[in-house]
Amino acid sequence: MNLFPTHIKFNGKPTPISDLLQRQLSALSGWEKQWLSFLQEWYNQNDYIKVNTSGSTGTPKTIKLNKDFVAASAQRTIQYFGLKKGDCILHCLPTKYIAGKLMVVRALLGKLDLHLVDPASDFRFLPQKRFKFAAMVPNQVHKLMMLDPNSYLDWNLEFLLIGGSAVQQSLIDQLQEVQTQCYSSYAMTETATHIALRKLNGKNQDQFYHCLDNIKVQLSLDNCLEIFMPGLKQQPLKTNDLAELADEKTFRVLGRADNVIISGGIKFSPEQLERKLEPFISIAFYFSSLPHETLGQQLILIVEGEEDENLIHQIRTICSQQLSTYEQPKQIRFIKVFQRTENGKVMRKTL
Repeated sequence: MNLFPTHIKFNGKPTPISDLLQRQLSALSGWEKQWLSFLQEWYNQNDYIKVNTSGSTGTPKTIKLNKDFVAASAQRTIQYFGLKKGDCILHCLPTKYIAGKLMVVRALLGKLDLHLVDPASDFRFLPQKRFKFAAMVPNQVHKLMMLDPNSYLDWNLEFLLIGGSAVQQSLIDQLQEVQTQCYSSYAMTETATHIALRKLNGKNQDQFYHCLDNIKVQLSLDNCLEIFMPGLKQQPLKTNDLAELADEKTFRVLGRADNVIISGGIKFSPEQLERKLEPFISIAFYFSSLPHETLGQQLILIVEGEEDENLIHQIRTICSQQLSTYEQPKQIRFIKVFQRTENGKVMRKTL
């Protein structure tokens, strides 16, 4: 596998890599600097790249990933979606994180036509160009939903990979009317993006993730997902994701072990409680806890926005209908704006 081709097809034009590497970063916008800086890093003398974690579950950190390992991840995606030389792919992610970096590597290795746009784009250009593949975070997919309602069912996009944060059930419901084949990714920075995919709409829609080639999983003694894949320095790689396995290639995620709340001796997964309420509450919310003298911790519900007594009453009614007696939040509190990562994940620990 040639990791360092001399040309890339960039916005429809075959472009020498040497020309791109000589461009001055100072003349570019922030998002353009990110991708060109990564291109320079990919072609430097090191056999690794440096990648920043998102910081959604703790302090962000920088790790090193071998370029061969990153290339193998890119190749798995190319094979899974049947990407061919010259296929147009849309790169609309920040290249400072691993998901954006992989879009560049896929284009290089697959000799794909890389169309690069500002991650803040409103996607109104999509009717003018047909794309084979794109990757987005949920907030960007919501922008797609806001396009002309007479045409949004066809985004001129064959495959869409959605990652970065959990895909809410309300969005999944909307995707059922979309012609684009949409997938949710199970990914980590340490695995150079996704190791498994889940079909969200259309034929073969599924609740379970399916591992890509040469990857398998198991559960640890505390029911957290562990990953086996070629190139990992640590085998298996233990995650903090509580999971249920159908077999060594098929699983679904139940929630984060480090988010578990123990109240009155009962363990609660905030993510599982949130999934029960998602179809009925349209604004952002999440479960958390506060110290309690007798329970140890008490469940509370945090809602994004201004405090509203009518809304509190509506939410309590929904909770009484959808949650068991022990799952009822003892308090409902409000925060004007949730702090989020660039990928859209709510920073629970910070809040």
